[in-house]
Amino acid sequence: MSDASRRRRAVTVAVVAVLGLVAAACSSDEGGDEGGGGSTIAVTLQEFAVIPASSSAPAGSITFDVTNEGPEDTHEFVVVKTDLAPDALPTSADGSVDEEGEGIEPVNEIEDIAVGDNPTLTVTLEAGSYALICNVYDESEQESHYQEGMFTGFTVE
Repeated sequence: MSDASRRRRAVTVAVVAVLGLVAAACSSDEGGDEGGGGSTIAVTLQEFAVIPASSSAPAGSITFDVTNEGPEDTHEFVVVKTDLAPDALPTSADGSVDEEGEGIEPVNEIEDIAVGDNPTLTVTLEAGSYALICNVYDESEQESHYQEGMFTGFTVE
């Protein structure tokens, strides 16, 4: 084998090794990271559902990778800590969740997620029960997305 062939082979091996490291570093971790890097959970919002790829994650840093699949409405993604059932959260007169209501503790949220948008929300969650909701109230349609079924339970272990 010539020196040129050996150099090409060495460069090829090095490139493949680097690409492998880059792919590993960029990959998503749906189930948690034992090394403390956190978890990433994909969440789909659509009329009218909140659909996480997993209903639980280990305590610590959790990144919610949220996609609004519409097909028409702007949504929001709200994380609340609660021991209440996701369909039994306190509501205002218009049917939206009263985020200051008894039995819930708002954690964080992403507002105004347009159809097709894909924002992320990273939060540090302790073990317990949570609800993931869309708390939009559409004045023109006079509908609460929460009352239309845009909620789900989420457990942090």
